[in-house]
Amino acid sequence: MGDSQAWAAAPSAAERARSVLAAAWSCAVTADSCHEELVGAHTVTEDGRVLLDVPEDSALVTAAICAPRGEPSAVLELADVAPVPVRKRIRARLWLSGWFTPEEGGKLAFRATRVVLRQPSGAVVVDLDEFAAAAPDPLATAEARLLTHLADCHPDAVERLTRLVDSDSLHGAVRVQPLAVDRHGLTLRIERARAHGDVRLPFHRPADDVGQLTERMHILLAQAGAATCPRALQRQRADGDG
Repeated sequence: MGDSQAWAAAPSAAERARSVLAAAWSCAVTADSCHEELVGAHTVTEDGRVLLDVPEDSALVTAAICAPRGEPSAVLELADVAPVPVRKRIRARLWLSGWFTPEEGGKLAFRATRVVLRQPSGAVVVDLDEFAAAAPDPLATAEARLLTHLADCHPDAVERLTRLVDSDSLHGAVRVQPLAVDRHGLTLRIERARAHGDVRLPFHRPADDVGQLTERMHILLAQAGAATCPRALQRQRADGDG
């Protein structure tokens, strides 16, 4: 976009991967020529292992039992979907290749041997030790609720926040929506007639819970209230009033 908006510290690739894994409700699993789409069936241990709760007659169970021990034999794919309706809602995709181990209670434990995170900026192979040691963003599981509330109930606040965006980034804007939030900042999606771009509004310090996020948002809104309305947005309003 050519934005001059400064970017603050952001989650590392390992933290981002763990956040996608923690927040995703569904995952696609491919193993030994079988493919299954699982919904609400996975949990994650502290060291990054994925536990799948699958039916006893699932082909994945057979694939796990028959696969060579310790050799990569399965791939998990998860998508990070923006909770607010915007263009290109897939914010990231996460692929984990590795193997399954049957566990008690009918669960399959998946240990990754390769982790790949693809974001709009490109794909990166995540270091396995960093992945195992990382924790998901503390706002990851609450993000969908927080963003939809901001978009649906406080559109005036979203509009006010555009005062913190460089006017060049708002040129031709037809809609601005909250796209993502993490402990380091809020990202806005700026949509034009035939294109879009994202701008990040950094917090002055990381937010470790929803209470701290509320305080960080109030500070951003206060900063926006003291800023002037971008010329590009002023022209847009004038055109709309005409």
